[in-house]
Amino acid sequence: WVAPAANILALIYTGAILGTKMVLSRIISALLMAFIVGLVMILIFERRPKESLLKAEAGGKSIISKKYLILIILILLSLLSPNYLVRSGPYWYKVLVWAFFTFVLIIYAFTNVPKEKINDWLKETWWFIRLIFPLLLLGVFIVGIIGKILPEEWIKAWLGGKSLSASFFATLIGAVSYFATMTEAPFVDTLMKLGMGKGPALALLLTGPGISLPNWLAIAKVFGVKKALAYIPTIIILGTLVGWFFGNFIF
Repeated sequence: WVAPAANILALIYTGAILGTKMVLSRIISALLMAFIVGLVMILIFERRPKESLLKAEAGGKSIISKKYLILIILILLSLLSPNYLVRSGPYWYKVLVWAFFTFVLIIYAFTNVPKEKINDWLKETWWFIRLIFPLLLLGVFIVGIIGKILPEEWIKAWLGGKSLSASFFATLIGAVSYFATMTEAPFVDTLMKLGMGKGPALALLLTGPGISLPNWLAIAKVFGVKKALAYIPTIIILGTLVGWFFGNFIF
């Protein structure tokens, strides 16, 4: 669940549109919710003996080598630095920061990563751009239309403030909707401009990408109906509580 709810690109986009506090809240709450969801699923369904768990842990190896860890850090710096290091001033300041870290990234990659890996990396990047960019443009276009159609009074009445009911309704919207990658941030930004509270906004950010009607069906088909019936209500309950808590005590 945490992969769609808190993937790197979505977090970067969230920070750029909704600010640092919202993206930090999204990271912390997504990790916390993932831990609780995993614990709930283990308590309900896990039946493996402790001996097998210990053997599995003992057989673990290093997940990633040092050079690739450095590469990932450089990628994150090139993506995050422009928005988080440059808070004001002309836009080309951000371009300069991005260009610097990207230049360092390119030099490091070509001197430490095999050529075959770089070719695979570029192919996957181009494939991802072709997949995501049209969906992102379409999502932003639809969000713009929604922002003009939805009455502001409706948003304030159902999603305004920081009540438990507002967070619950936002969670339900996320649970039955489908958001293409990164389109949830401009959608939430539009709703906040119409009067949506920050707590419900966080609840929608967490549940929108994480669960949807297509995901419900996929989870039930792959993992079984029983696990789906435990997983989905757990996400909805946790999303509601997290939105209420952050809305009342953090934002």
